Amino acid sequence: MSNIYESAEATLGFISSPCLTKVELRVACRGISDRDALSKPDPCVVLKMQSHGQWFEVDRTEVIRSSSSPVFSKIFLVDYYFEEVQRLRFELHDISSGNNGLRDADFLGAMECTLGQIVSQRKLIKALLKQGNTAGKSSITVTAEELSGNDDYVELSFSARKLDDKDFFSKSDPFLEIFRINDDGTESLVHRTETIMNNLSPVWKSFKVSLNTLCSGDHDRELKCTVWDWDSNGKHDFIGEFQTTFKEVRAEQEGKQIQWECINPKYQMKKKNYRNSGVVILNHCKIIKMYSFLDYIMGGCQIQFTVAIDFTASNGDPRNSCSLHYIHPYQPNEYLKALVANPLHQSSFGIQGVVEAYQNCLPKIQLYGPTNIAPIIQKVASSASEEMHTKEAMEYFILLILTDGVITDMADTREAIVHASHLPMSVIIVGVGNADFTDMQILDGDDGILRSPKGEPVLRDIVQFVPFKDFKHASPAALAKSVLAEVPNQVVDYYNAKGIKPKCMSDYESTRTFSP
Repeated sequence: MSNIYESAEATLGFISSPCLTKVELRVACRGISDRDALSKPDPCVVLKMQSHGQWFEVDRTEVIRSSSSPVFSKIFLVDYYFEEVQRLRFELHDISSGNNGLRDADFLGAMECTLGQIVSQRKLIKALLKQGNTAGKSSITVTAEELSGNDDYVELSFSARKLDDKDFFSKSDPFLEIFRINDDGTESLVHRTETIMNNLSPVWKSFKVSLNTLCSGDHDRELKCTVWDWDSNGKHDFIGEFQTTFKEVRAEQEGKQIQWECINPKYQMKKKNYRNSGVVILNHCKIIKMYSFLDYIMGGCQIQFTVAIDFTASNGDPRNSCSLHYIHPYQPNEYLKALVANPLHQSSFGIQGVVEAYQNCLPKIQLYGPTNIAPIIQKVASSASEEMHTKEAMEYFILLILTDGVITDMADTREAIVHASHLPMSVIIVGVGNADFTDMQILDGDDGILRSPKGEPVLRDIVQFVPFKDFKHASPAALAKSVLAEVPNQVVDYYNAKGIKPKCMSDYESTRTFSP
């Protein structure tokens, strides 16, 4: 037992590797086969990373409707470790209309490579392999760009007025695309807005993008903006375009109204009285200072860690060697292994205190059912709710749930998670044993956005599910790395979204209370 604990403790902690680089990956595909003669595919790319022989989803692109050669606006942000071989898998799926999940999607092909290959080549083009590793006509292009310099974000919102009408029986369905012009003259898609149906004066939703992504930190870099009329067959009609720079865009912060004439060059050459194809207006520009996980931790933010252990009867009698709770004199059970892989040595009692409490209570409790998870989520959420009202980055709550099987209060659990997604809180679920963990995958949002029974979506993705069986033969550090991988970003996402800054060290020291 001590060896396992010491191994986990020695290798864990939020310590940045000196060889860590953040890399943006842009994805595009070509030559995707049509599903049938009547419709084009609705493609989505899922990025997976390999850990100890298992593939885990990292992120996925948006779904682009009716496109055989999609260029995705979603950018994958990954950590590149020079000293590690990081295997990636890009899976292309055809998502059926009305459903953004993968459960009913058609698999169109996959490409495997290492992150090092992409970084070294900067642009990697490979065939997408179908089932049986047979190459089809479709290919995928992955472009890498190292991030450096300013990590700040900018929030932008645009509208348009009097755009050209491209449809005979209705008005245009416009969307806006923003491209960054690179040093070599190539264009990189920065953002694609949603489509506003049947409207020549659309107001698009505001969006956030990093300054690195938008202009590589160069405020004078040229930006190209194009407006299109969306068509269901994927052959969108060009309305017009204009050029600008972030330097011009940020002038809106000084109270200047910024707008551009949307120009169609063909019309400009052919029509004598042509003025423009509409006007695009910048409604809002706000630079958002982005803070890191360490900024908040060093500013005094405390991580409050709650552990919930499944003592339902399905685990088996602890006195029986077949039980998941069986205490072997020399070999820890899966619950203990999962516990010691989580670094809590700086808390009041540490993980050793949790382990001792677990071992002491086993002989005294009666295992029973059903498996209800919602109450413990609600209990931790209650504490997180009180912290939220302080509007300070002082306490963030993590709930670790160790469970052996299917939960019985799924509806209530979904409701509780949707509520908790508004709070400074994350939920980690470790599945122990070999039960069916389909419900846990749903909670993790791996098959689309999690919603409450009433249809309300989660505000943030706060659930991370990890099946312990995938790490049976790995080190405790490997499990902990997977379990805790999403926590720093979830902490940062919450506080940055709320506009809550970390306390500086002087503020933190002045507000601390010391026990005699």
